[in-house]
Amino acid sequence: MSSFVSRRTNVKIAVGALVCEESILKGDITIGPKTIIHPRASIIAEAGPIIIGEGNIIEEMATIANRLPPDTPEPATIPVQIIGSYNVFETDCTCEAFKVGDNNILESKAHVSREIELTNGCIIGASCSLTEPDIIPENTIIYGNDCQRREMHDKPYPPISQIEFLLKILPSYHHIRKANVKPNKNEGGI
Repeated sequence: MSSFVSRRTNVKIAVGALVCEESILKGDITIGPKTIIHPRASIIAEAGPIIIGEGNIIEEMATIANRLPPDTPEPATIPVQIIGSYNVFETDCTCEAFKVGDNNILESKAHVSREIELTNGCIIGASCSLTEPDIIPENTIIYGNDCQRREMHDKPYPPISQIEFLLKILPSYHHIRKANVKPNKNEGGI
């Protein structure tokens, strides 16, 4: 890693997180425990910090980005992008939303722009693109060519078994970045 990149990158990895060495991490990023970042996943914090909670899965070629739109003057306040817990970002999806709650799924090739707020338990279907300012209500499924919406009766389950499987299998096939944030003494570790 060049010295230029290391000066601009401040990545904090909690104990228990699994971050593949082949992932692309740029800027001020905090990664919570049990979060899994696959090879070739990109987390780009250009406009401000990105804070990722516990138990998220960020698959290959998925992008989480905190960027300013082109031709935008520097804001007076630095926007912080907050990703909650137990979200799944599937292959080749893009998330630029400043606020993502818990238990959401962005399916393959889904796109969520910065003007969107994802609450909890939402599923953004494959290839759906959300670009107009909106707050997506809890337990909403967005699907199809026209991004139709409906409400789920049950909340999605957190991907606990998938996380446990990936925590066991990925270190066998990929180089893993080491945790650099000590667990809080009050939490008792992971």
